[in-house]
Amino acid sequence: MENTNYKLVLSCPSGLSPSQVSVVFDPSYDRIAHPDIELENSISEIWDQRVQKNASLFNGKKFRYGGYTLCNRGGSQQDFHVCLHLGLTDYRSFVGTNLNPLWEKFLVPSEDDLMQCQHTSSPLGNGAILETSDKKIVLLQRSYNVGEFPGHVVFPGGHPEPEEVGAASHQMGERLTNSEHNNTKVSQEMFDSIIREVVEEIGVPVTSLVSYTF
Repeated sequence: MENTNYKLVLSCPSGLSPSQVSVVFDPSYDRIAHPDIELENSISEIWDQRVQKNASLFNGKKFRYGGYTLCNRGGSQQDFHVCLHLGLTDYRSFVGTNLNPLWEKFLVPSEDDLMQCQHTSSPLGNGAILETSDKKIVLLQRSYNVGEFPGHVVFPGGHPEPEEVGAASHQMGERLTNSEHNNTKVSQEMFDSIIREVVEEIGVPVTSLVSYTF
């Protein structure tokens, strides 16, 4: 088997409905600062360099992927349920860790993916496979003025946004952090955010979108 440059963490071929996806939003899933002070300081250095080259870049809060739990209560696709473990990070930390030329130094030698990546930003992104009524798939070409993969062909997508659900900091939502109410809001943002991305990037009305799954 050929080596690949990625690992498929979770596969849901038939898709999961909103009722089959939940979230635990908690500070325990935030990035842990690297003990090497010089390496940690390189985050701001790399960010400053990138902003100087591209003034359109700006920082913003993102949800950090901290793993998931999967359960199957009955054996069928309808009985699958996935719970995402999410913390907080930001785009600056992403550029300074995951996109850092020294990114490998941020990794911890471990077979456990979450421990291996505990010092990286690892923001949760989203992407849509958008099928038209005549059975075609929509692709986009990225601008040449973006921070990642300029000019590449991609699916429409972006990121779920913490600000949309009042989760821009754990302190601001301290009463709600890890509460059922807040977790439900964050879980719904997983679906609302990709609809926003499709509407904004493709220009189709939201009323024309049907049958969206995770």
